[in-house]
Amino acid sequence: MRLDEFIEFEANERAERRRLAAEKDYGILDHLDSFERRFDEHVSDDAVVGSVSPSIFVGRSNYPNVSTGLLSPVGREERAEAFETSAAWYDEGVSIADVFDRRTSLLNSTRGVDVADAGATGGAKSVGGGSGPAESVHDAWDGWLGVQREVAIADRPVDVEIGLDGRPDLDFDVGTEDIKTPTGPRAAARTADLGENPHVPRPVKKTLEDDDWRAEGAMAYLYRRGFDVYEINTILSAGALGRGENRRLVPTRWSITAVDDTVGQLLRGSIRDNPTVDRIEVHRNEYLGNAFWVILVPGQWEYELVEMKSPGSIWNPDPEAGVYLAAASEGREGRTGYVEETAGAYYAARVGVLEHLDDRGRQAKALVLRHVSDDYWGPVGVWQVREAVRNAFDGELGTAETFGEAVRGVADQLPVSLGRLRRKSTLAAGLQANLADFVDAA
Repeated sequence: MRLDEFIEFEANERAERRRLAAEKDYGILDHLDSFERRFDEHVSDDAVVGSVSPSIFVGRSNYPNVSTGLLSPVGREERAEAFETSAAWYDEGVSIADVFDRRTSLLNSTRGVDVADAGATGGAKSVGGGSGPAESVHDAWDGWLGVQREVAIADRPVDVEIGLDGRPDLDFDVGTEDIKTPTGPRAAARTADLGENPHVPRPVKKTLEDDDWRAEGAMAYLYRRGFDVYEINTILSAGALGRGENRRLVPTRWSITAVDDTVGQLLRGSIRDNPTVDRIEVHRNEYLGNAFWVILVPGQWEYELVEMKSPGSIWNPDPEAGVYLAAASEGREGRTGYVEETAGAYYAARVGVLEHLDDRGRQAKALVLRHVSDDYWGPVGVWQVREAVRNAFDGELGTAETFGEAVRGVADQLPVSLGRLRRKSTLAAGLQANLADFVDAA
């Protein structure tokens, strides 16, 4: 499909998606009252009885003394798996309101721990200190951290009984920080016990039993055996990967980026000697108010993400501020430092591009352009970046004769001028410009 035909086709598709979304009424605030009612119905004295935990959460505030939590969809146990962030959320077409509902419907039963030290009996050592000799996280298979690890390494939600520290006053003050991380109402926990023997896949058992396996190697092993990044980052977060005594709890947000980066490096090495794509391709996808254009160009691997955040969007809330641009790139050998401007989105989008190229047995130069519109009113997390880019390669694509033609064709659909894009983008900077390119977009 010629690039101009592809752009017209995508514009019609976007209009239809917006029409369908506008017809839905999500009632996003009703779920808080609903959760409180379900909590009252399922709490017996100071214990949540018969709940199911699909996942865990490790905070990052006050690191290395952090808050760790078991996440439980109280009263919705039969759908527990649907509350865990995964690629299935994209397949379901969940909305921002749906994400808000799911994440804030998870009771986060928390205790404070040191990331390297499980306390005297395998339970959690409180942030304020503890008594008795410390036990390594590596050896923690009982008590609070033991239950948390069993939940993390299991291949399905696990029956748990959580003893709360008295009758809690649930924290329903849910803000944007809660929406972008998988937590909801919080309550202090005293104990946790398993209600069943969790099923642990054989490859996960292998990584647990090998005390000499570096975390990066264990992550690569699991990925090559069909584990998605979502499962791997939960296992890493629980301190279940790495060399014996070096194992640590890893804050959830850090583990997500660490796994995306490790998998990205693995795939970049895999495609290094592949032949290049034989034409210039333009792929597009839009999800949750984020539009992604992916331009693949023949040549050795290079990658860049350019983000354009519109006024009124969650990351650029001032309607008078103008479009905010951020960019980061890498060459054939990758990067040596963390990406600050585009943060976790850089690594998440890179995974999507590299998986596509690896599946095709090809390599390419890849320019990813992300437009965050004012429809993106709540930050749902980098999973939506990863899944939108992964799925951008399905369906129709556009082709162009030159890289310049591809970038100019896409730039007409962006909220900034080609001139401003060229000034920010490393890959686009070499395009020959004319005066019209420097006229700012309205």
